[in-house]
Amino acid sequence: MRKAGLIAVVAALAASAASGQAPVSGLQRILDADLGRFPGRAGVWVKHLTTGEEADVRADETFNSASVIKIPVLVLAFQMAEKGALSLDERITIRKEDVRGGSGIFRHHDAGLQPTLRDVLMQMVITSDNTATDLAIAKVGGVARVNAWMKDNGYGDGLRLTQTTGELFAKYGALPQGADRNEKTNADRTYWLGEMTPRATGRMLEAIQARTIVSAKAGDEIVRMMRAQQAGSRRLPHFVDVPIAHKTGDFPPVLANDVGIAFARSGPIVISFFTNAITGPYAEAEDRIGRSAQLIVQYFDGR
Repeated sequence: MRKAGLIAVVAALAASAASGQAPVSGLQRILDADLGRFPGRAGVWVKHLTTGEEADVRADETFNSASVIKIPVLVLAFQMAEKGALSLDERITIRKEDVRGGSGIFRHHDAGLQPTLRDVLMQMVITSDNTATDLAIAKVGGVARVNAWMKDNGYGDGLRLTQTTGELFAKYGALPQGADRNEKTNADRTYWLGEMTPRATGRMLEAIQARTIVSAKAGDEIVRMMRAQQAGSRRLPHFVDVPIAHKTGDFPPVLANDVGIAFARSGPIVISFFTNAITGPYAEAEDRIGRSAQLIVQYFDGR
C-alpha cells in the first residue's frame, strides 16, 4: 500500500476508536474507497483464508453473473464424476447443432470433434466456451438440476443459473433492430445467464480451496483449470505478481466480472468481484478491477 494510503487508513482507525465506534478494518476502508470510485455498479467480497479476515461492498446484492455462473456447473460435474455418475474421460461428439456463438474455440472447428468431458469442462473455464457450457449443463442434468444442487448445498439464496447460453443468445438475436441490448444486460434478468452475489460466489471458491465441496484430487484439478485461465488478463491478475486461479464473466461494454483465488505470500485470498452497468471505456474498468486486486494483495502481504 502506498505510504499516503496507509497513513489515511491509520488516521481513520484512530478517529473511529476515539469516537467510541467499532473500528473499521483497513481492508474495508480500501474497498469502500476503491469501489466508491468505480465507473459502474460494483460489488466485492474478499476473504483471507489463512487469517479469516474479510470485508465486502454490496456482497449480498445480486449481479448479472455472465459466465461466472459456469463455476457451479464445473463443481457439480466433478462431484458427479467422483460418484461415478459421469466419466471425465468420456468422449463427446460435437455436432453442428451443438455449436453456440460468443466466446470459445469449439465453434471454429469442424463438426464431429470429439473432446473428452474433461476437455469440455476445461474450455468452459479457460476460454468460457459457450458450446462447452451447454454440453456440460446437459451432462449434469440441465438448468433445473444445477439450481436444485446449489439449493441443496446452501447456495440457493445467492446463486442461480437462469438458462443455457443457447437460450440466452436466442433472446438477444430476437430483439428488434434498434433495441437497447445494454439495458437488457444491465436490468432485465430474463437476459441474464445467471444471478450471483459476491459473497455466495466467494463462499463456493472458499469451499473449492478448502476441498470441502469436492475431494482433494478434484479440487486440485479445478484450481489447475482456473489457473490456466486465458481471459481477463487485465482484471484480477493484471497488476499482481502472485498466481491467481480465476473465472471471468463478460458482456462488453457494460459487464466485466472476475472471481478467483489469489495465492499471495501470506496465504490464499478469495476475491469475488462483480461489475455491472459500466460507464466509460471498458478496458479502464477492467484495469480498475486489477488495481483493486493489487491493493488487496498488498494489504495482506504487507507491501
